[in-house]
Amino acid sequence: MTTRIQTKVAQSRWALIVTAAYAALVCLAAGLITQQQWVQLLLLTISTLLMTEFNNANSLIRIYSPMVSCSLLAMTVMSPFLFSTVEPLVVQVSLITFFICFFKAYQSPAATNWICYAFVALGIASIVFVQVLFFVPILWILMANKVMAFSARTFFATLLGIMAPYWFVASYYFYVGDVSYFSRHFIDLVQIDSVFNLSLLGVHRILTSVFIFLLALVGSLHFVSYSYLDKIRTRMIYETFITLDICCFLLITILPQYSDQFLGMAIVTTAPLIGHYLALSHTKISNICFFVIIALVLIITAYNLWMPLTNFS
Repeated sequence: MTTRIQTKVAQSRWALIVTAAYAALVCLAAGLITQQQWVQLLLLTISTLLMTEFNNANSLIRIYSPMVSCSLLAMTVMSPFLFSTVEPLVVQVSLITFFICFFKAYQSPAATNWICYAFVALGIASIVFVQVLFFVPILWILMANKVMAFSARTFFATLLGIMAPYWFVASYYFYVGDVSYFSRHFIDLVQIDSVFNLSLLGVHRILTSVFIFLLALVGSLHFVSYSYLDKIRTRMIYETFITLDICCFLLITILPQYSDQFLGMAIVTTAPLIGHYLALSHTKISNICFFVIIALVLIITAYNLWMPLTNFS
């Protein structure tokens, strides 16, 4: 049987290098130098390295393939409006770090150390984007139902982990005499406005979000159809991604004013799903879809770059 181009690319050791070079060029075109987005580039690099480590440590794909990291890079640079601030990229780094620690506690209700580390990462994300705390109850359910690591000890480890970064932040604001920081920070959790006001998104954000949602849908359907080929632990990880993906896109719809941060999170949970599809599907239709996806990524990226970033705000 002739090896399809999709399979060759998906299993190539050059794929991540080529994608990284492409991402660097897109960042330059998006204003890396003119807008001094060096911190954003550093955070994107860290996210890619962490996702590669996460993929390797958990064998997210049954064969060697860098498609998970490539998908993360391609979707992130496809959304140049995410680079207007550091918040979405800090959330991405923190979420991947969370996953690396979180899944190490699989079937270990006594693994309070890993659970604590995971929620420290989530706490750091909440400092720059407090709405990430909306996910905490969902993560408790997933910790009990999927990771099977829920216990009284791990529950209190989650609370300790979330609070730990705030101890340092509180010390700083106490030192500078700003004691009202916490009231200002956490008030955003209850002051919810512009609900379902999708007009805040604009064409570029809507188009990008819809496309990433479709990638998540394709990846989810493919995984559900062929999940029996994966190990139980791998199925648990992907089911967690699917659950969080659904939550991210629901929150983008409900709270569009925070779409950039939620979309950054959705990219992290979508990357393994679409990466799994691109690496492990070998039909003629999937080969066509592979080229269609690449073409659409390039078109949407070019379309988003065509509009100056100042118009994204």
